[in-house]
Amino acid sequence: MKRRSLDPETPDESAELSLCQALLSLKSVDEMDAFLRDLCTPAELEVMVDRWRVVPYLLDGVAYREIHERTAVSITTIGRVARFLNQGNGGYMAAAAHASRRRAAAKRARA
Repeated sequence: MKRRSLDPETPDESAELSLCQALLSLKSVDEMDAFLRDLCTPAELEVMVDRWRVVPYLLDGVAYREIHERTAVSITTIGRVARFLNQGNGGYMAAAAHASRRRAAAKRARA
């Protein structure tokens, strides 16, 4: 985490809440994609995509080495995601559950 030499006008907690509210306010995948591309550097976005890419494999119990072979994501990153899946704040699990429900609903709509 970067160190700041000056106190920002907006406390970190308030700025984080504001970011969360901004993310929740977006109404489409296109809006979210545009926001993330404006907010993040290409490298930051790639890191987030890599982390999200391994979540389904970890939830399915796939071995780290196999996940690495399928995704080219480093074993270190896979381990980090696994640790947060098991001991984190529940964010990965909540997002994965929502994504699973959306996929199931879309599949039912096509049937």
